[in-house]
Amino acid sequence: MPTYAYRARGARGEPLSGRLEAASADAAADQLLATGITPIEIRESGAQTALAAPAWLARLLAPGVRLPDLILFSRQMHTLLKAGVPIRRGLAGLQESAANPTLREVIADLRASLDAGRELSQAMRRHPAVFSPFYVAIVRVGEASGKLEEVFRRLFDYLEFEREVRERVKAALRYPTFVLVAIAVAIAIVNFMVIPAFARIFEGANVPLPALTRALIAVSDFSVRYWYLVAGAVFGAVAAFQAWIRTARGRQSWDRIKLRLPVVGPILLKTSLSRFARAFSLALAAGVPIVQALTVVARVLDNDYLAARVEQMREGIERGESILRTATTTGVFTPLVLQMVAVGEESGALDDLLEEIADMYDREVDYEVKNLSASIEPILTVALGVLVLILALGVFLPIWEMGRVMLLRK
Repeated sequence: MPTYAYRARGARGEPLSGRLEAASADAAADQLLATGITPIEIRESGAQTALAAPAWLARLLAPGVRLPDLILFSRQMHTLLKAGVPIRRGLAGLQESAANPTLREVIADLRASLDAGRELSQAMRRHPAVFSPFYVAIVRVGEASGKLEEVFRRLFDYLEFEREVRERVKAALRYPTFVLVAIAVAIAIVNFMVIPAFARIFEGANVPLPALTRALIAVSDFSVRYWYLVAGAVFGAVAAFQAWIRTARGRQSWDRIKLRLPVVGPILLKTSLSRFARAFSLALAAGVPIVQALTVVARVLDNDYLAARVEQMREGIERGESILRTATTTGVFTPLVLQMVAVGEESGALDDLLEEIADMYDREVDYEVKNLSASIEPILTVALGVLVLILALGVFLPIWEMGRVMLLRK
């Protein structure tokens, strides 16, 4: 009879591993379940001599749970709960059908936690890399209100919107990033290849060179001779920048600078505000208290500067101030948005008006993304014009002077 190595969870959710003899993997699973142990992974020992030995390698190579995986999970949970399928049975089906092995293990751990008597939100909190605090908070409210099915539908809609926002931001930044890289490559080629070739021609002609040409040749000569210092300086600057933005103050300062960049900054600001409005609306509609909602929404934002402004709103509300007053003091919302917040606060329909605010920001972002190329073209034209002007004055004028001198000598 073959021997099977297994990893499992005990009755209290504690991790277990070991070996047992069984006729098949299904028979081994039945033996474990009969003793109150929930199996996570069962493999024949002949296929893998030691299950624990390569576990670190498996964890290292295991794919992460991406946003599309979480969207599909939320959608399937809504469908199963709507159909009246119990949570444990639904999770068992999702575990079998999950294509992502990491998500499959997470679902197995959720099942083990539920078998141990934990609530679903508590089980999800054990996996912060997969389920954000916002996600867990919404699920917890759904459990308390008995509207878990509706909560998963709202989470699906929100995550689907989140995916669209990310794709929209990537599309907005793709073109300017490509152009900036192309300009940097062109400058490097001119500096390391073109100018040195012209410098040799100028040396043989013995023609007096303008100050701009001498400066270009000096910069090019330094770059060619001490390229390792230039590369070190570039890498050092990048490393210093990365270290700076890893600090709380640096990350917040950089996020604030990004929102003030020309052309791209307004798009990033409106995208983040749309994410804030939609997440805040979802939290309020699910029944999360305002103070707690602002706390979890601040963690959802991918901009630390705006997250600090949301925390500022939460502190103001805790002091007894109105949402309108705290939103005004942040200085990031437009007068139209503030007016809609005021109406929503007075009418008690703040979640609906926040949804409209999110839709309004979405429309503005769509319009600005579509016109991004037209907005960037003048900037790129000026940048390329300045580059061509420098090359013309610094490189080609001496060549024309050389031709004029040669004609006069004849």
